[in-house]
Amino acid sequence: MTTFDDRERAFETKFARDEELAFRIVARRNRLLGQWAAELMKLTPAEADAYAKTVVHADLEEAGDDDVVRKVLGDLTSAGVEADEAAVRRALDEQTVEARRQLMEAQ
Repeated sequence: MTTFDDRERAFETKFARDEELAFRIVARRNRLLGQWAAELMKLTPAEADAYAKTVVHADLEEAGDDDVVRKVLGDLTSAGVEADEAAVRRALDEQTVEARRQLMEAQ
């Protein structure tokens, strides 16, 4: 093994760890966003938990956050909750910070 091989392996390991952490942050953020929306829709705790899971799965439809924003905004509108895209995106940003904080505390 050369020093170059060791460095390359270290960079690959760090990259994989960083990607896993980013995925976990986004998944946690989406769950928190689902809980936020469920609270606005006045869902029961069981319904809120199920709804939060659907928000996490909605993120798998396409790259980026647009699929999650569309789902949550559509669900809020269908439930008769006054909300706009800007409010959902603000909540998304706030939940990103909270998700990162929660995961950093857990480590």
